[in-house]
Amino acid sequence: MEERVDRKSALERFLGIFTDVRTGEGVTALLLTLNVYLLLTTYYIIKPAREALILSGGGAEVKSYASAGQALLLLVAVPVYARLASRLPRRGLINTVTWFFAACMLAFYALARLGVPYLGVVFFIWVGIFNMMVIAQFWSFANDLYSPEQGKRLFPLVAFGASIGAVTGSIVAGRLIAPLGVEQMLVVAAVILAATLILTNTIDARAHAAAPPVGAAVAVESPQAQAGETVGVGRSGAFELVLRHRYLLLIALLMLFLNWVNTTGEYILGRVVAANAADAVASGRAGGLSEGQYIGKFYSDFFSVVNIAGVLLQLFVVSRVLKYLGVRVALLCLPVIALTGYALLVVYPLLAVVRWVKTAENATDYSLQNTVRNVLFLPTTREEKYKAKQAIDTFFVRIGDVLSAGLVFVGTRILHFETGHFAAVNLVLVGIWILLAVRIGLTHRRLVASERHA
Repeated sequence: MEERVDRKSALERFLGIFTDVRTGEGVTALLLTLNVYLLLTTYYIIKPAREALILSGGGAEVKSYASAGQALLLLVAVPVYARLASRLPRRGLINTVTWFFAACMLAFYALARLGVPYLGVVFFIWVGIFNMMVIAQFWSFANDLYSPEQGKRLFPLVAFGASIGAVTGSIVAGRLIAPLGVEQMLVVAAVILAATLILTNTIDARAHAAAPPVGAAVAVESPQAQAGETVGVGRSGAFELVLRHRYLLLIALLMLFLNWVNTTGEYILGRVVAANAADAVASGRAGGLSEGQYIGKFYSDFFSVVNIAGVLLQLFVVSRVLKYLGVRVALLCLPVIALTGYALLVVYPLLAVVRWVKTAENATDYSLQNTVRNVLFLPTTREEKYKAKQAIDTFFVRIGDVLSAGLVFVGTRILHFETGHFAAVNLVLVGIWILLAVRIGLTHRRLVASERHA
């Protein structure tokens, strides 16, 4: 009798260049990659429309206040999502939420055509909710499909789709917004968002097909066995789950401090760039550019470098870090980079230093950190993957933005901070972030080990 040898397909051999893809995993991994690619493309298509509507209808100050409004609205949106998760299977949940957001895009298009006042503020808040909830839902779905061992290997590949989607969406928006107009971008985005459901339903159907026959012995948390079951097996609320379980609370605090540091760093960068632009124009070093043009050119170059670096890290570094160094080390990479960078800024708050500190921080955040934060949910329960992840990836992330805004207000209006002072505050925040990362890494290892021996 001949021994059967499993052979990888041509697709799996090709994907193996970037990460460890095993027999039978290639198609689903590629479909997930395409799914998140389209989701990020959708977001970056409507992002310019968001900026145009908010800045033309309210200005930069109103835009900053709208960010706080997002956090308040999430206090309502997250519990509503948790209730849906308690009543629907995962396919029904994802279809319902995605169709809702696609319909909203068409509604905003119609309202914009009618010239409804203050629409920019409402749309800005809505886009923030859409981006965070839909992306968090996708990663909940991906977590539901894979075991911790599979996710650790395959998530770097899937996350590559998000990196490329961000670049594609920006290019598409840049090419179409002039000939089509701002409002019409919402229709384009709605069509692409609806198209993601073809991929989602195909992936879910593949999971159903792979499910064991009725009556077969299956693991308690088998993704295939649970493919058609209600997502929220319990009635716990999203915030209740986070506050009840220490591991989830630690992740929530990690995301809060990470975003607090990053958003404050963006303020530092903007402050230094604005000061240098004013000085360059006044001294004649701007090459004939206005302050606005000087700032725009700087950010165009900056984002290009960050995006390219992020894509390269995602393709060739992230999977290797997770495979050879593990989740605990991967969790510490970004805070160590931030600690080094802001320590330099305390002493040398110069544009060249700020630029490369933020380039390293943002590129690592968009690649390695984005992947590892989703890996953290692999050993959690199904209910926690959908409900708690929504609360953490939306509300707690947004609270980091609110705290950063508060720090900037107090630092500029009351304490009269210089740039180095904001960098010093970030150093303290990064110290707390590192302690959280160490604790989470240890807890994650214990959870994965206990799951293997269950």
